[in-house]
Amino acid sequence: MAITMTEAAARHIKKQLDKRGRGRGIRLGVKTSGCSGMAYVLEFVDEQLESDTVFENFGVKVFIDPKSLVYMDGTELDFVKEGLNEGFQFNNPNVASECGCGESFNV
Repeated sequence: MAITMTEAAARHIKKQLDKRGRGRGIRLGVKTSGCSGMAYVLEFVDEQLESDTVFENFGVKVFIDPKSLVYMDGTELDFVKEGLNEGFQFNNPNVASECGCGESFNV
C-alpha cells in the first residue's frame, strides 16, 4: 500500500508548512460526503497518531489512517495550476465514478 505525491505537490506543501511555522506534514483521508459518497480530507499534522501509516515523498510526510488507506491505496497527490485556478488533484486508481462537480467520489 502506498500514497505518493508529485514534486509540485511537495513544494506547495513545504511552502504552506513554512508559512504556518509548524507541522510534521499533511494528513490525507476520506469522509462520507457529497452526492457520490466520499470526499477527500486534507489537513496539517502536528502530532502523529498511533494508527497512522506514514509515507514520505520529496521530504514531505503524508499521514493516513487505516480506514482511509483502503480507499486511497495507490493515490498520487498532485498540485496543478490551470490559468488562474490552482489546487490539489487526487489521482486515485480506486475511483469508480465522481460527481459532476468533482466534489465527491465512490469506489
